[in-house]
Amino acid sequence: MSLLDITALLLTLSVLFGYINHKWLKMPHTIGIVVIGLFASATIVLADWQFAGLDIGLTVRTALKSIDFHEALMNGFLSALLFAGAIHIDLEELASRKWAISLMATLGIMVSTFLIATVMWTASGLLGVQLPFIWWLVFGALISPTDPVAVLGILKTVHVPPLLKAKIAGESLFNDGVGVVVFAVMLTIATGSGHGGDTITALDIAELFIVEALGGALLGLLAGGLAYAMMRSIDDYILEVMITLALVAGAYALALHLHISGPIAMVVAGLLIGNHGARFAMGGKTRESLFHFWELIDEILNSILFLLIGLEVLVILTHWQYAGVALFAVPVVLLARLTSVALPIGLLSLREKFTEGAITILTWGGLRGGISVALALSLPENDYKPVILVATYAVVVFSIIVQGLTMQSLVKRTISNARAKDPVALKEDAS
Repeated sequence: MSLLDITALLLTLSVLFGYINHKWLKMPHTIGIVVIGLFASATIVLADWQFAGLDIGLTVRTALKSIDFHEALMNGFLSALLFAGAIHIDLEELASRKWAISLMATLGIMVSTFLIATVMWTASGLLGVQLPFIWWLVFGALISPTDPVAVLGILKTVHVPPLLKAKIAGESLFNDGVGVVVFAVMLTIATGSGHGGDTITALDIAELFIVEALGGALLGLLAGGLAYAMMRSIDDYILEVMITLALVAGAYALALHLHISGPIAMVVAGLLIGNHGARFAMGGKTRESLFHFWELIDEILNSILFLLIGLEVLVILTHWQYAGVALFAVPVVLLARLTSVALPIGLLSLREKFTEGAITILTWGGLRGGISVALALSLPENDYKPVILVATYAVVVFSIIVQGLTMQSLVKRTISNARAKDPVALKEDAS
């Protein structure tokens, strides 16, 4: 299939599935597209079984495999999605919860990664699957970060107190960048190659982490600052929107060539443009046009991304024998998420007050999405990849559908209970 064919097919299906959801299912947009995509996949499987000679499933799987999910997301969609999400985040609210966000995006990711790896390595043998501990660490690293695309999408439909919302959104934006770096480190160790193919050393790990994370932040600050200066010197809303588009494409491409964190660069640049840029470098028309433009880009790319998540099940169905491990991974990841949230908040609660029920909401609201699937698909072909891929997909689907659809009722119930216990504290947090 040509690039035009693929683009036309994805856009058409996204619109069709979105229309069906809007007209009849009434689910949140992205969740509805995933559900319909899964239903379409199941229909194809049944049709393939009923009409075996037509090879319907094989045709669709071949078409899906022609789309490099990892390349499309990690080296394409992700730059725009992260920037679009970051420009809508209030930097002051983010700064007021900087310690909680920082700890959850660093300590939380590491705790979750090792906890998932330890439990899965210990229990998987009982389920008839043997993976080296380092490969379970790879799985822990790719599944631990919450997906900012999924999280920010669900936050549009759920009312959460501003400071708690800042923690959820801020953590998802930053732990994504940190998680990708941790994944790169674990995969480098697993494949046993450092610089020039030599054995990986502790110095290689430290260098990789520091260069990727800090380099990405510095690039985002420099590129965002340059865009900010250009926008402040003119008053042309079309050109200013184009400047942000060039910022996203150019800075992310440069990050990939420099081997530093593109996701972190996009978050930093987005926060700079969405806050200081919106206040001091844009006129009213530019501000309105820019935010509307990136909101539209966000919706279009989200629709295509979640469509692909729903359809990708066809690619992994050949590994159904790992279903037991995959189902076991769901509660393990939730347990690790609870631990990685409760530990930082428990430490910080000694010096600051948190909204009643914050741990519950942060745990259940830690959705996984396309980034985890993309990282799993990017793994080198070996005997361990199918297990990790199926487990990743099970966690992501459960996260998006079950956690996503129940998030609204959970938040309402938790906030209601918190209001009954301490209405004054909740009012302060919501102000």
